[in-house]
Amino acid sequence: MTDKPTSETPPTDGGIKETFRTLLLAMLIALSIRTLAFEPFNIPSSSMVPTLLIGDYLFVSKYSYGYGNMGTFWGLIPFKGRLLGNEPKRGDVVVFKTPRDNTTDYIKRLIGLPGDTVQMRQGILYINGVPVDRDRLQHPLTGEQLPPVRTATTDYQETLPGGVTHIIRKEGDNMPLDNTDVFVVPAHHYFFMGDNRDNSQDSRTKMVGFVPEENLVGHAEFLFLSLSDGAPFWQFWKWPTSVRWDRLFTKIR
Repeated sequence: MTDKPTSETPPTDGGIKETFRTLLLAMLIALSIRTLAFEPFNIPSSSMVPTLLIGDYLFVSKYSYGYGNMGTFWGLIPFKGRLLGNEPKRGDVVVFKTPRDNTTDYIKRLIGLPGDTVQMRQGILYINGVPVDRDRLQHPLTGEQLPPVRTATTDYQETLPGGVTHIIRKEGDNMPLDNTDVFVVPAHHYFFMGDNRDNSQDSRTKMVGFVPEENLVGHAEFLFLSLSDGAPFWQFWKWPTSVRWDRLFTKIR
């Protein structure tokens, strides 16, 4: 009598290897997308209020400015400059590695290009010796999304050279970073500032300073999620009440 074949066949070595190859390929594809195309980031501070809020989650396009050593390859492949690089534009919201440690991610607005002079005088931004236009809003931007404003808080629409307009927040024009020396942006470096001008560690401080082009990570594109302050990402069962629904999939300007 011959043995009858059973309906259940134990997994073969070939099947295990094929599963392993599939998982490895999936991980490589995910890593490639994260390294070369889009990378997610979240906002942990209020330095870009009212443009970006604590609890915002966004995608950054890695290809927008090409690929730098610190911003793309984690310093593992030493080289200067950027591969397939495109020049960032004044007014772009950019994620970069701080020169202080080449590890910490910051997100700020690009203010000064190579060769520019940048200065703050009595709260007014000067680029190349010319004051940047700002128009005061009648009332600061408020709402459930935004943190409460202080009595002296004022929001302005600022128009940078080249025509990019955005909202900045000020708590006065005589704050610690409202009067600075003249900064001359070196070649292959950039000068960044937060939209929350009086509550931002940026290129006006020694903590950041001028940012080398190889430290640029990418251009902030759009929000894919926004959670109320203090709401952990992983507590998805709280999303119906903690998600700021009207901020989802909004383009960052």
